[in-house]
Amino acid sequence: MSCFIHADLDAFYASVEQLDHPEYRGKPVIVGGLPGDRRSVVSTASYEARKYGIHSAMPIVQAVKLCPQGIYLRGNMKRYMEKSGEIMNIFRDFSFDVQQLSIDEAFLDITGMEGILGPPPVHAGKLKEKVAKETGLTVSVGIARNKYVAKIASGMSKPDGLYDVSASEEKFMRSLPVGKIWGAGPKTQEIFKKHNLKTCEDIYRLSRPALESVFGKGFGDFLFQAVRGLGAESFDPRADPGSHSGGSRSMSAERTFPYDLYNEFEIETVFLDICQTLIWRLLDYSWQSRTVSVKIRYEDFSTEIVRRTFPGPVNSLNDLYDRVLALFRGKYQKGRGIRLIGAGLMNLEARRASQAELFDSKSDKEQVLEKSILEINRKFPKAALKRGRSLI
Repeated sequence: MSCFIHADLDAFYASVEQLDHPEYRGKPVIVGGLPGDRRSVVSTASYEARKYGIHSAMPIVQAVKLCPQGIYLRGNMKRYMEKSGEIMNIFRDFSFDVQQLSIDEAFLDITGMEGILGPPPVHAGKLKEKVAKETGLTVSVGIARNKYVAKIASGMSKPDGLYDVSASEEKFMRSLPVGKIWGAGPKTQEIFKKHNLKTCEDIYRLSRPALESVFGKGFGDFLFQAVRGLGAESFDPRADPGSHSGGSRSMSAERTFPYDLYNEFEIETVFLDICQTLIWRLLDYSWQSRTVSVKIRYEDFSTEIVRRTFPGPVNSLNDLYDRVLALFRGKYQKGRGIRLIGAGLMNLEARRASQAELFDSKSDKEQVLEKSILEINRKFPKAALKRGRSLI
C-alpha cells in the first residue's frame, strides 16, 4: 500500500528572516516588497502577520493598510534557496523518492519503509525533529496513501504540525468543510453556496453525473474523487502527454493554486519561480534541452499544453523564462482564471561545453532575482545566468 508525506515549510521566507534576525521574532514579517512598491505582492507572511488578514498574493499596498507596523522586506532569495537546499537534503535521508514541488514543499514516498524508520507517524516525527535541529525551521507534514490528501492534511495543524490520515482518507475528506477542498477556488465556493453544499459529505451524496451537470465533466469528476479521498489531483511531474515519449528524458514543474489567478503579472512571477526550479535541475544533472513545454489548467479544469522545439538549447535562466513566456502568451485565453500552471523541458541530453554568457546587470529593484541567479552561478561556476525580470 502506497504511503506519502507532504512536507510544507511553515511561512518559509518569513521564518528564515526571523531565524536570521532575532529582533524580528514574534513580530509581523511580510516578505515581497517595501511600502510604496506599487506592483509588489506578498510572497510570505509570518503567522504574526496573518493575524491581521495578510496572505500570499495580496498587494503590498493592501497589506500595509492592514498592518502598517509590520516589517516589510523584499527578501533574500539566495538565502532562501540555501536553506531550501539544506532541507531537501534532509528529506532525502528519509525517502528514496523525493519530489520537490517548490522551494518550500515536497512529497516523500515512504512506501515500504516501516522496517527502516518505523510507522509513518514515527517516520514523519523523526523528519520534523531533524529539520528543526539542523536548520532551526519548522515543517508541517501530512501523511496519506495518495499525494492529494497528504497535501491537504499537511495544512490541518500548522505550524509545526503532523497529521496522519493514512488509515482512512475517505473519512477524513468527508469530515471537511468545502472550503478545505484543494483546487476549489472562490468561484467554485460560490457555486457550493448557491447549491447549499457546505461539507464534503454533502458533495459525497451526489452522483458523478449530478456533479458533472453542475460543475462540468472535468471538475465534476475531480470533486467526485476528491471527497472520496482518492488521488484527485496529479502532482506527477511526468504527467504531461509525451513527456517520456520514446524513452526520452524530461523534467517539469508546476504550481497549483488554492484560488484562481487572473493577474498576468502574478502568473508570470510564478513562471519565474518554476523556471528557476527547472534551470537548477538542468545544471545539477548537466543536461540540456531545446524543447520547452507550458501547461495551463483553467478554473473549469480544462487543460492546454503547448510545446515547441527551438533551434538551440536553453542556455540561461533568462533564456528559458523568455521561451516559457512566449509559449504562455501565445496560448493563454485572457480573462480566464488559472488554477495550475507548469513548464517542462523535453528530450534532455548530456550538456555540451557551455558558451559563456555575461551576468552583467545590477539593479537595486531586481535584487531578489539577482541574488537567486548569483546563487546558481556560485553553485555552478560554469553556468552564466542572466536575470529574468523585476519582481518589484
